[in-house]
Amino acid sequence: DDHTKESPYEQPDYPTLFPRWNSSLTAHNQPLIRPRVSDTLDYEGEMAVVLKSGGRHIRKEDALDQVAGYALFNEGSVRAYQFKSPQWTVGKNFDNTGAFGPVLVTADELPAGGKGLLLETRVNGKVVQSANTEDMLFDVATLISTLSEAVTLEAGDVIVSGTPAGVGFGMTPKVFLKAGDIVEVSIEGIGKLVNPVVDEV
Repeated sequence: DDHTKESPYEQPDYPTLFPRWNSSLTAHNQPLIRPRVSDTLDYEGEMAVVLKSGGRHIRKEDALDQVAGYALFNEGSVRAYQFKSPQWTVGKNFDNTGAFGPVLVTADELPAGGKGLLLETRVNGKVVQSANTEDMLFDVATLISTLSEAVTLEAGDVIVSGTPAGVGFGMTPKVFLKAGDIVEVSIEGIGKLVNPVVDEV
């Protein structure tokens, strides 16, 4: 299912692009921090693409040559702040609300572009997102090529794929993460990223 159907936006013909700071991320088995100012922390299971090289104006047919490998990403989002303005940056960058890891699987160990892999997110053991990376709105080559139109990409840069349907914001009623929850993101061939949720002190 398509995450765009449960968001307040039309299906895009250009990817939604925003930065994510290091301070917003945590590692495998480390806590996601639900901020004091909002109880709308949500999960987004995603595939992360790590580059080994880059440049500008990378042709789509050359884009996958820049990929070192793939990892897991939980694009933790504070929805109340994400939708305060047309720019999503604040809601995507609260300290320690997202997670990245736990390992880098090299590109030669997976299908080209990381396609055809089952992606699942679980909260407290319940599957809330289940999709195939084949069904991403914008594939990895398109994301790399599109970003390089504007930005000089470099080795070590991480590009994240976007998420499938099943986020808490899209449920009726909406369901957000709370202290004590355990969030797991898995992609076949890459592994599992696990994080507990705690409240900001």
